[in-house]
Parts: sequence; structure tokens; C-alpha cells
Amino acid sequence: MNARLMRQQEEIKKEVSFILQRKVKDPRLGFVSVTDVELSRDLSYCKVYVSILGDEEDRQQTMIGLQQATGFIRSELAKEVRMRKIPQLTFLYDSSLEYGSKIDAILKELDLNGGLGGE
Repeated sequence: MNARLMRQQEEIKKEVSFILQRKVKDPRLGFVSVTDVELSRDLSYCKVYVSILGDEEDRQQTMIGLQQATGFIRSELAKEVRMRKIPQLTFLYDSSLEYGSKIDAILKELDLNGGLGGE
């Protein structure tokens, strides 16, 4: 991946995070954090991966809120990012943090039960 594409991905990630935290006023959006951004080579499509704190119902409501706020987020992004054409945004749920915390909890439980000591 070239440096320009990586730089634009980081800039979009930073700006979308800011927009979600400060400018979107949808009560359905709980605690959302942008974990990654993938920009297509032609810069016309952008996948925004988000992590959502809460249960399954909270995640579903947040994803609906994100889909409905996509136009607003894209227009705000256009004001902050210098690109000829602002890419179409697609929000996707990133379960990697949830998976990591489950693994961490399992490892802690094994350690407490003496399973990892090897003694």
C-alpha cells in the first residue's frame, strides 16, 4: 500500500472519530470507536470499522444510527478532508476487541486456577 493511501486512511479515521464524538447527535449512538479504515485504491469507497460498547441490542441500534447518519458524516468529512471526491462510507462492526477481551478473560481465569504456571 502506498504512503499517500495510508496517510489518507489515517486522516479519514481521525476525522470520522471526531465527527462521531462531537457532531453526531443521535441518541442511538452509544460508545462507538473507529478501529480501522480501508480506503479503495481509486479513493471512491471507504470501509469504516467500528467497535461498539454494549450488548447486542445496543450494537444493532448503533449500526442503524450510523447507517442513517452516513450522509451527514460524509458531508462533515468533506469540510475537513482535502480530497477531490469524498468516498462512499460503509460502517462495519469490528468484533476484534470483543474477541480479544474474551481471550484475555480466559487467560486470567486459567492463571487464577493454576493452569498456566507450569509448576
